[in-house]
Amino acid sequence: MAWRDRNGNLIPGDDGNNRITRFCYGTRLGRAVVSILVRPGVSKAAGRWMDSRVSRLAIRPFIRKHAIPMAEYEERAFCSFNDFFTRRVREGARPVDREPTHLIAPCDSKCSVYPIGEDARFCVKQTAYTLAELLEDPALAARFTGGVFLLFRLTVGDYHRYCYIDNGTKGENIHIPGVFYTVQPAANDQYPIYKKNTREYTLLESENFGTVLMMEVGATMVGRIVNEHGAGAVKRGQEKGRFEFGGSTVIVCLQKGCARIDEDLLANTRSGDETVVKYGEKIGIADTV
Repeated sequence: MAWRDRNGNLIPGDDGNNRITRFCYGTRLGRAVVSILVRPGVSKAAGRWMDSRVSRLAIRPFIRKHAIPMAEYEERAFCSFNDFFTRRVREGARPVDREPTHLIAPCDSKCSVYPIGEDARFCVKQTAYTLAELLEDPALAARFTGGVFLLFRLTVGDYHRYCYIDNGTKGENIHIPGVFYTVQPAANDQYPIYKKNTREYTLLESENFGTVLMMEVGATMVGRIVNEHGAGAVKRGQEKGRFEFGGSTVIVCLQKGCARIDEDLLANTRSGDETVVKYGEKIGIADTV
């Protein structure tokens, strides 16, 4: 799967990460390794290391490997790798589109767009998943039939904070525990990844896009989801939460007739490509416009 920018230009992906993922999920030895790494005790130990001061030694090699543009981020000393991983951008580095009728991306990511058909299924890398399986709530899933499913896949070099896509009132956070498997697309050849991963979702009664479902999906090993707010009023572009170490995914579901997604995202998905989008960037428009 290729990445394209908003002008349609191809962007090289991280082939090294893809090779590792194919090994982990495409070989017997790799799957045996993953079965050990995803055990709760191992994941907790990895989390403790990521929070330790000694983990700072991994920061500079990580920046070099993933060519992270540190000029976009606040300049400060980091006390651990997780402190670095959850770094904040400088003021103004991620301008949020404030036009009320513009649908915005909740995060830096590689975006794909799918219709939610009558059977409430969507496809990621030739593997089908039902919304009911994701939510463990068939009645709630049925409310989004005929709508749009937006998948925002964050890779390890991305900015790992995410925001609300509109003003509105959000419900409580619903947590669904699971086993951590990678969100890299190659994993779908062996595992139904989203219904195995820990995930958390909420409903946002938005001002401009009806009832919106926002879900965060954790990834291999640590992959911790940290949401900042319970039920209450929220604002467009307000930080909703963050992912600690691990590639992760944000999912947004819109009901039928609430928004029209920008054509470049739709065309790229039809071609089997992901579109690189940024936190707060316009990706669609309210269907009432």
